[in-house]
Formats: sequence, C-alpha cells, structure tokens
Amino acid sequence: MVPFFVLIKCKLSKSYEVANELADAEIASEIYSTAGDYDLLAKFYVENDIDIGQFVNQKVHSITNIVDTKTMLTFKAF
Repeated sequence: MVPFFVLIKCKLSKSYEVANELADAEIASEIYSTAGDYDLLAKFYVENDIDIGQFVNQKVHSITNIVDTKTMLTFKAF
C-alpha cells in the first residue's frame, strides 16, 4: 500500500460537509481539520498499482464544495 496526503480547501463554511462526504465515501483513512491555507488534511492508502493522480481526480475532486487540493507524496515513515 502507498500512503499519501491531500490538503483540501473547501468553499466557505463547507468543511464539515466535505469531511462528512469523505468519511461516508470510506476512501480516506484519516481526516483532520486544519488552520491556514487549507481546511482539511486527509490521509489515503492505495494499492501499489493504482495511479494516485487518477485516484485523486476521480475520488476526491468529485466531492462537492472542494475548491482546491494539494497532494503530498511520502517516501518513508519514521
């Protein structure tokens, strides 16, 4: 499994709705609210043969009230 994180910017006052929709879709292993430029941070795991860009495009960007995302790939857990 390959872990990666997505920072999510939501429409104003819609972060709880986005978080709930992500949770209902059962595609994120963890979802956190954040302060700063983005509203949420979600952690995902995909199989090694899954294209992360396509996963984000199809599964995450399809959620309503998301304005912007930033995907961060990880290399090693310490």
